[in-house]
Amino acid sequence: MEKLHHFVFILLFLVLVHRGKVLALKSQDGSEEWGYVQVRPKAHMFWWLYRSPYRVEDPSKPWPIVLWLQGGPGASGVGIGNFEEVGPLDTSLKPRNSTWLRKADLLFVDNPVGTGYSFVEDKKLFVKTDEEAGTDLTTLLIEIFNGDEKLQKSPLFIVAESYGGKYAVTLALSALKAIEEGKLKLILGGVALGDSWISPEDFVFSWGPLLKDLSRLDDNGLQKSNSIAERIKQQLEEGKFVDATNSWSELESVISASSNNVDFYNFLEDEGSNDLSAMELGLYKEISMKRYSRYLTFLRSRSTPGGDNDLDELLNGAIKKKLKIIPENVTWGGQSNDVFTYLEGDFMKPRINEVDELLAKGVNVTVYNGQVDLICATKGTEAWVNKLKWEGLKNFLGKDRTPLYCGSDKSTTKGFVKSYKNLYFYWILKAGHFVPTDQPCVALDMVGAFTHSPAT
Repeated sequence: MEKLHHFVFILLFLVLVHRGKVLALKSQDGSEEWGYVQVRPKAHMFWWLYRSPYRVEDPSKPWPIVLWLQGGPGASGVGIGNFEEVGPLDTSLKPRNSTWLRKADLLFVDNPVGTGYSFVEDKKLFVKTDEEAGTDLTTLLIEIFNGDEKLQKSPLFIVAESYGGKYAVTLALSALKAIEEGKLKLILGGVALGDSWISPEDFVFSWGPLLKDLSRLDDNGLQKSNSIAERIKQQLEEGKFVDATNSWSELESVISASSNNVDFYNFLEDEGSNDLSAMELGLYKEISMKRYSRYLTFLRSRSTPGGDNDLDELLNGAIKKKLKIIPENVTWGGQSNDVFTYLEGDFMKPRINEVDELLAKGVNVTVYNGQVDLICATKGTEAWVNKLKWEGLKNFLGKDRTPLYCGSDKSTTKGFVKSYKNLYFYWILKAGHFVPTDQPCVALDMVGAFTHSPAT
């Protein structure tokens, strides 16, 4: 494969061996490292670190590291976030001009265990809560950072998309505790929550009114939507979280039927192809839960028509061969369906309190949302932000927004931002659920801003 030349230009050598088993490798020039951490006995988490070729040494502004956490639950950051959104190469293995390496080093993790290349040897080892996922991630960070003084000097920014936002806030609190106890040698720079599933209740209540205003639902559709949303609220209040997850699936199906299949990841579009063979991650049990992979399939076909862009084929073929340490019996995404199944009792639980805790501790929290996202609609995000108990909320809400532009073009508004103390909110225009894919320029500028990257 000619496109593979991006990967084979360097020799690999062993970095870490334990009991004769390869745990990590790095490129000869040190620009890439990857490996497994056994976060619990028989539970293995895969990570991949890219060191930026654009690194700027500035004593007053240390070069940052971005830890990217994907959603799902069960979606692979090593696969999707890396090759679809912000990594150095796209799914055709061509350089991405808008890679976030321009502003930071990038650490991708297949989280929780069972996602992507990560795997468990016993199904009992899948995580059942967001807190358990945060604990595993903390164990991984201890393994990666504690033995690397250079990494310890770079502030780590946890950037999450979709369900990954729930992992991000539980990880941040877990990591802070480990840092305070002297177990983790790391500087936490901040947390960024991109189109994040922080308060499922607020999102399901946003869908009906938003789509009614957009003429994708009529009064009958709105009534059906609101009725199920009220049921979900009641189930959450009663602690019936699995029932709430099932009602969420039903609500998506009702909205699809009433709207003639509006796209949950861009409400200006209809859903893409129903053919899931190109990329079936098995993220969800029901048909309504397959939209995440379906939309990504649509994005790839739109961006690289006719290209060699099957992510499943790529990760189980050329990339697995390059990485060398993926066990033969491990298939990328092979356990993803189980990841969701074991988390369905936590899926609808809110994590607003965790955001409040981070703000109270002085951690920088950035919230960003794509204008045309539905699944994690801006309307829902604003609703949960308004529920924060943080002492600075009133002043934050009273601030005016500042418009955002890209490059030398000051005639086209790309978004808005406002902040107060350690809370920042970005509204990204003409972007759906996958902000870096839909608006790469403004997303890259945003990353540079919240990481305080010394890169120009």
